[in-house]
Amino acid sequence: MSTESAAAENESGARPDTDPAAAASAEAEPVSADGAGAGTDDAGASAGVTEPEPAADAGHAEAADERPEPDEGEGAADGAEETGPGRIDGEDAVSPADAGQPDTDADEETRPSGIDGENAVNPADGGQPHADTDEETRPSGIDGEDAVSPADAGEGEGPEESTGGGESGEGEAAAVSEAEAELAAQREFRERIAERKAAKESPIDAGTKLSGTAADLLAAVRAVESGEKPVAAPEPRRDVAPAPAPEPVRRSQAAPQAGPGAETVATVRDVLVEGGAPESLAAATAAALGEGASDELRADPWQLLRVSGVRPEQADGFARALLGAECGPDDERRGRAVTVWLLEQAADAGHTALDLPVLAEALGKRGVPDPEEAVQSAVAEGDALIFHDPLEDAPAPAPAAEQEDGEEEEPERPVRVLVGLERYALAEESLADGLARLLNAAPKDEGSAAAGLEEAAGATRGTTAELIRAIAAHRLVLHTGGEAARAEPIAAAAAAGRLGLRVCVAAHGADGRRRAAELLGPDAPETATATVAGLLAQAEGPGLDRDGAFALDLLVVLDAPQLDVGDAAMLVELLADGTCLVLGGDPGTLWSAGPGRVFADVAAAEICPRIASRTPDAGPIGELVSGIGIGELNQVEAPGKEVVIVPVRDPAEAIHRTVQLVADSVPRAIGVPAEQTQVITPGHGGAAGTRALNVALKERLNPGPGRFGGFDPGDRAVYVTGRGRIRPGVVVGADAEGLRLECDGAPVLVPKEQVEQGAVRHGWAVTGHQAVGVRWPAAVVVLPGDAAQALSRPWVYTAFGRGERHLSVVHGVDAALPRAVSEIPAKPRTTRLRGLVRAQVPGT
Repeated sequence: MSTESAAAENESGARPDTDPAAAASAEAEPVSADGAGAGTDDAGASAGVTEPEPAADAGHAEAADERPEPDEGEGAADGAEETGPGRIDGEDAVSPADAGQPDTDADEETRPSGIDGENAVNPADGGQPHADTDEETRPSGIDGEDAVSPADAGEGEGPEESTGGGESGEGEAAAVSEAEAELAAQREFRERIAERKAAKESPIDAGTKLSGTAADLLAAVRAVESGEKPVAAPEPRRDVAPAPAPEPVRRSQAAPQAGPGAETVATVRDVLVEGGAPESLAAATAAALGEGASDELRADPWQLLRVSGVRPEQADGFARALLGAECGPDDERRGRAVTVWLLEQAADAGHTALDLPVLAEALGKRGVPDPEEAVQSAVAEGDALIFHDPLEDAPAPAPAAEQEDGEEEEPERPVRVLVGLERYALAEESLADGLARLLNAAPKDEGSAAAGLEEAAGATRGTTAELIRAIAAHRLVLHTGGEAARAEPIAAAAAAGRLGLRVCVAAHGADGRRRAAELLGPDAPETATATVAGLLAQAEGPGLDRDGAFALDLLVVLDAPQLDVGDAAMLVELLADGTCLVLGGDPGTLWSAGPGRVFADVAAAEICPRIASRTPDAGPIGELVSGIGIGELNQVEAPGKEVVIVPVRDPAEAIHRTVQLVADSVPRAIGVPAEQTQVITPGHGGAAGTRALNVALKERLNPGPGRFGGFDPGDRAVYVTGRGRIRPGVVVGADAEGLRLECDGAPVLVPKEQVEQGAVRHGWAVTGHQAVGVRWPAAVVVLPGDAAQALSRPWVYTAFGRGERHLSVVHGVDAALPRAVSEIPAKPRTTRLRGLVRAQVPGT
C-alpha cells in the first residue's frame, strides 16, 4: 500500500485532487461484506484473495477495539489553571510574526494554545517545529485517498459489535432510510432514460402523442377509413367550474428491496472458498452479480472486481485458483474486467470518462498486454462506451480544399477519444438534454408574474435585484458567492413566493435546509425547503404534480457545486417546461463527492446568466476565507479571538491541543460549548485523523464502554446517508432494530445492518468533505504533519469556513499550508457535460 500521501483519505468517495492517470491506476483495498476494510499485501494476493484484516491506514475500516489510544496526557487539559489576566491555562499569546514557534522548553501542560492574549494572528507565517519525519503517513491513491465502497460512501470504519443488544422497545418497523429512498429514485430515473432511449430508436406511429378530443377524432377518422363502425362523436365541451388543484403526489414509502437470497449467497460462498477468497465477500458478491453470481464467477472469475474494494491482483489469484493453467494475463476476460474496474476507480475520483490514452496507459501498468483490444472488448460487451468529442480549445480547422466537382470537403475537427461507463454517459446526456429543454422553454406566465418580479426587484437593490430580474427573464440562472451571499437566492425565492409562485429552496444537507428556512421566515410552508436527497426521494419539498414533474415554478438549489451528475440529471428530469432553475453556490469549495463537476461545467458553457454576488463575508473569518479563495493566506485582525493559530510539533501534541481546545479553552474563552464545536481534519486515518481524534474526544467528553457497537448514549455521531452526505446527531440508544440517534431534533433509526457496515461514525471529528454544507458556531481545524500532501486550496477554503463565530487552527504542517493555498487548486475532472450542453444551445 502506498504511503506517499499524508492524510489523503476522505469520506466522500470523491478525490478532487487526483488526476485521471493516477485515478485509473491506483490500488484499492479489499473490503469485506460488512463494509470493513482489509489490508492485504501483494504476496498474499498472488495465491488468492486473503482474509481481510483490520487496517490502520487511511480510507479503510478498523475494529472498534483496535482504534489507536490517545497519547498520555491527552484529554487532561482540564487540569490546567488560569494563571493571569488575558491568558488561558497559563498559556502565552502567539504573536502574528512568530505564529507556530512554540517554546520547546515549556512544560507540556502549560504550552500555549494561542487563544488568550492573541489579538492578531497570521496564518501565512505558519512556522512551527518541523513534524517528526518518522510519523506514520497516510496512504494515497484511489482507495487510500478518497475512493470507498458505495455502501459506506467513504465511511469504511464500522463497529464489529452488534447493536442489537437492547430490547426491541416500541417494536415499530424501521422506516425506509433516506439512502434507500434515493436509490429507488435513481432506479426510476434510469428506467426513464432507458424508455426515452428506446422511444428514440423505435418508429413513431402518427397520432400516438394525441390525447383528449384530438385523439377521439383521429380514432373516428381511422374507423371510417377502415370500414368499421365509426365511434360516437365527442360530446361538446361544457363550461364547468375549474377543479381544485390536485394534491402533490409523493412516492409511497415501500419496503426496501430484499437482498440476495440465502441460497444464492451460499452457492457464492462455496465458489469463493474454492478460489481462496474470504467467505465474508459472499453477500456483497451476490448483491453485485445477481442471482446467477456463482455461475458467473466460475465462467469469469475476474467478475470479482465488481465487488467494491477488490484489487486486480487479488482477482488474479482467485482466477488462478479456479482456472488453473487456463488463466493468463492475456485472457480477454481479465482485460475487460480491469478496464471496467479502472473506469469505476476514475468515477470515484470524480471523472465521468477517461481519455483513451490515459486508460490505455493504466491498463498497461496493470499487466494488460493489449490495452486497446481490452477496451474494444469492454465496448463490445456493453460494459463501456467510446465517445469522440470535439476539442473545444483546439484551433480552428484549416479551410478545406475544393474538389473537382466544385464541392468543398467538410474540414476535419480535432476530437478526443473518451471511454466511460454507460450510466454516467446517460446521466450527462440526459442532463444536457434537460438543461437545453429548460433554456428553450417559454415561461409559464409571461404576464403578471414577470411584472411582479420586476416590481420586487425594484424594491431591493444590489445583486439580489439582479438575480430577481434574471429569474423573471430566464429559465436557468447561476448565482455565485460565499456564505453571506446565500441570502440572495433565498430572498429571490421569498419574493417569488409572495407573488403566488410555487417555490422550493433545496440545500445539500439538513443544516443548509434549516438555515434556508430561517431566512424564508416562519410564514413559509414546510414544502418551501428541502434537502436535495429528500427532494429526489419525494420525501421533502412539494412532491410531484399529475404530470410527474415537481409542482414548482421556481427551484433554487443551494450548494450546487455538491451536485454530482446523477443527482443533477434527476433534478432536471423532474422539472416541468417553464420552471426556472437557479443553481447557487460557492465555486471555491470542494467539488461533489460523486462523479462530474456540474456547477463548473454549466458556468464554463456560458449558456445562461451568471450573477456574481457582491456581498462579502463579514468578520475576521470571512476576511481570511475570502483571501484563501483567491490564493492568499493573509494576516487578519481578530480582536475577539475569532481566529487563532495553535502551533504543534507532532500528531500526539495535535490531539492533546485539540481536546484541550474543544473541552476547555473554546467554551471558556469564546463561550461556545463543546457540543457546538466541530473538529475537522483531512482524513480518517493517520496518527491524528478522525479515528484517533474521536477516541481522545470521547474519552474526555463522554467516556464509556461503547456498549452499543462502540457507541454510548450521548456520543456525538454522524450518519452517512449517501455519498458525501452526513447527518450529525447524538446517540440516544440501541435495540434489536438498530442504533437510535437524534438528528436535527428528530429521531432517526439506523438499521443494525447499516451500523455494521460503517454508516455511523463518531462525530466529534469529521473530514473536510463531510463538513461541506454544514456550519457550526466554532470549528477546530487540525492539520497534523502527515496531512501536508492532502491539502489544497479548496480543502483549506472549505474547512476554514465552517466556523461561524470562531476558528482555531491546530497547525503542524509548516509551510505546506500557505503553499497549498497559493499553488494547489482543485485538479480538473474529465467530463463531457460542457461540450454536450453547448452543442444543444444555439449561440454558445
